Amino acid sequence: MRSSFPWRSGAAALALASSGTCGFAQADFYEGRQIAMIVSSAPGGGYDAVARTVARHIRKHIPGGPAVVVQNMGGTGGLVAANYVYNISSRDGLSIAQLQNTVPFEPLLGNKQARYDPTKFHLLGSPSRETALMMVWHDSKIMTLEDTQKNEVILAATGASSTPAFYTRLFVDLFGMKVKLISGYKGQNEQFLGMERGENEGCASTFWSSLKLIRPQWISENKLRYLFQYGYEPDPELPNVPFALDLLKNRPDDAKLLELASAPLSLGRPFAAPPGVPEDKLVILKKAFMATFADKEFLAECGKQGIDCNSPASGDDLQKIVNDSYAAPKATIERLQKVFSSNL
Repeated sequence: MRSSFPWRSGAAALALASSGTCGFAQADFYEGRQIAMIVSSAPGGGYDAVARTVARHIRKHIPGGPAVVVQNMGGTGGLVAANYVYNISSRDGLSIAQLQNTVPFEPLLGNKQARYDPTKFHLLGSPSRETALMMVWHDSKIMTLEDTQKNEVILAATGASSTPAFYTRLFVDLFGMKVKLISGYKGQNEQFLGMERGENEGCASTFWSSLKLIRPQWISENKLRYLFQYGYEPDPELPNVPFALDLLKNRPDDAKLLELASAPLSLGRPFAAPPGVPEDKLVILKKAFMATFADKEFLAECGKQGIDCNSPASGDDLQKIVNDSYAAPKATIERLQKVFSSNL
């Protein structure tokens, strides 16, 4: 903005000059460089699709327009990538990550494989919140949640500490489900292929947004049966699917447990930078993510692909969710840790 006065004070002029110098300095830093975007899941899933879409648009919101290269680093429910970004990746603003939304809560669960302090990650933003589904294949003998209390259901997961395995154990605790868990799938695509082949009957933590993105035909062809949904709030696109918290209205301790366990879904698809990144780079990256989430071309591509990008959250908003979770009642945290460490 131009001053309406014909003069400026020395302090104001110095501030303006400093601001301009800083802007040019950051453009010089990023110009001709490459940002590595580490994705904590295998190619082909929902996280991967969101990351690649963001990568195609965010460079125009970063001074200097650096190239953004996506690198998949799946494994151990996102911990391989999280440990790498936290402990090994560069701290100069040229390494960022899309973390699986359970990653900031792994230390809260007592997971010894999580070699990081989640409060020292720099959360940068997320394009959406998530709704998860407990779902089974259409020809399963399981018709309702009540059926899982009487008959064993075969569910799929990647590893023992993965999101699907954790939520399976949680629902066994909350609802008394009878489950046989098959773990070891490489990623979501492999879990879905196993479902089609009859190796498993379903999954306890499929994101609605992922399902619309990578298996939209399953929805239109009624290939799935949704037992319940859970997350920040009921999804308006699923009006006939029970909301898990509503099933626990008369069980306040169980409801608190589910609320804490569902906190990752409020993070959506979070992006983060490692500790030690200079503050001026963090400011640029945070602004760039929020500008990308509001970018009309980005939103148009999200719509074309069926990606949910309609409820963005800032890095500060995400950090508050993490901090509030770590401040939960001790008894609730201890119970959640017990569920995490339990076996089926």
